[in-house]
Amino acid sequence: QVQLVESGGGLVQAGGSLRLSCAASGGTFSTYTMSWFRQAPGKEREFVAYINWNGGTYYRDSVKGRFTISRANAKNTMYLQMNSLKPEDTAVYYCAADRYAYASIDPTNFSFWGQGTQVTVSS
Repeated sequence: QVQLVESGGGLVQAGGSLRLSCAASGGTFSTYTMSWFRQAPGKEREFVAYINWNGGTYYRDSVKGRFTISRANAKNTMYLQMNSLKPEDTAVYYCAADRYAYASIDPTNFSFWGQGTQVTVSS
């Protein structure tokens, strides 16, 4: 069983930056596809970015060039560096993990989830 704990959320002005972290325990971190999803009030959970076990990455169009996903296998931790934040980035951000969700943007393919961290971008 994998446990995931997000941190790093907060309140920031538009144009600012935040760095989210996702600390994992209980599994072989280096073998998992790791992903970030987000959910705004009244909206469905949506894919943000993933990083596969081999380092391959993919982003939703609206965050390309602004967000960077990375992982540090030695620390069992994944990161999301968010720059040039916009009010529409406001949401609860969740990290997710699955050993078999290679290159997947479908949240139903991920077995393990964190509790989420709130990101609020003011205009």
